[in-house]
Amino acid sequence: MPRTQSKKELFLGACRFEAVERVPVWIMRQAGRYLPEYQAVRAKHSFLEICKTPELAAEVSLQPLRVLDVDAVIVFSDILIVAEAMGMPLDVPDSGPVLSNPVRDAAAVARLRDFDPTCETRFVGDAIRAICKELGPDVPVIGFAAAPWTLACYMIEGQTRGDISRAKKMLRDEPQIVRGLLDRIARATAGYLAAQIEAGASVVQLFDTWASGLTPEEYEKFELPATQKIIESLGGALTDAEAADEVAKILFAKGSAQHLENMAKSGADVLSVDSATDLAEARAKLGDAVALQGNVDSNVLLGDRAEIGKAVRAAIEKTGGVGHILNLGHGILPNTPVESAEIFVESARRTVVTAPAPSR
Repeated sequence: MPRTQSKKELFLGACRFEAVERVPVWIMRQAGRYLPEYQAVRAKHSFLEICKTPELAAEVSLQPLRVLDVDAVIVFSDILIVAEAMGMPLDVPDSGPVLSNPVRDAAAVARLRDFDPTCETRFVGDAIRAICKELGPDVPVIGFAAAPWTLACYMIEGQTRGDISRAKKMLRDEPQIVRGLLDRIARATAGYLAAQIEAGASVVQLFDTWASGLTPEEYEKFELPATQKIIESLGGALTDAEAADEVAKILFAKGSAQHLENMAKSGADVLSVDSATDLAEARAKLGDAVALQGNVDSNVLLGDRAEIGKAVRAAIEKTGGVGHILNLGHGILPNTPVESAEIFVESARRTVVTAPAPSR
């Protein structure tokens, strides 16, 4: 009788389009406000204190594994940690993150710092090391960062409440300044993710929350080269070529439907698509060139058991369950019942993979 695949084998196998026993599943923002266990930690510590205290970050990161039995653990952190390390003071009040001294001209871009992630953001690597020590070799740990355009939007706006109009105006009126900012961000992010891989992350994900604000042409001219630079650098950043090949790179983009072809050029192993992107159409368009992640609507988890199970089965059926990591189309909503998240994960485990593995 063949042995059961470990969570890590399932996850990395899906990233590589290999035959797997079932579709692996995790949830974006799975370590967070919907969990009472997280709320208990948050009641005693500020958000940034949790991010910057490896023991606390590791504890919060591990909570979804214990509660939901997901197939991967993502380190608890924030996408703006890189901006802070580049010299922009960061505060995270309950109303949302704020970056002081926003980037408004070329001089501000020039003032940004390169930083050593083994020093200034060592707490992220230490949290990953603590998670890996707790988990052992059989569960994948996911490191992450913001994609360049998304981080640029925050750095230009100083904060965002759904409004990136200033960033869009700068892109239109002063494209060279934006291009220079994206280049600085890409360089910093590459080193930041390499440090996470060195600490033990076997998967890294770039979050492109504001890709929806770009036209396909703008994405191709500005975001794609910066994203390619990050992903290309990760293989060369590691001295062990085999280890570099083992690290899966995931690219998530909100507004993914209009950017699929460009996203596929990024070098990512997996494209994580939002709920507005049809998985069957994405697979037909991309073939087996790249695996897919997603993309159940987060609002479905506010429904009943039958609705959740139906959405899970529909998502998996659209890919045949091969080259697919089940997830939401965006982060889990804070008011999601824990039981609904449990049903989501349980439904994924019970859905049988129906399609044969494609030939690569």
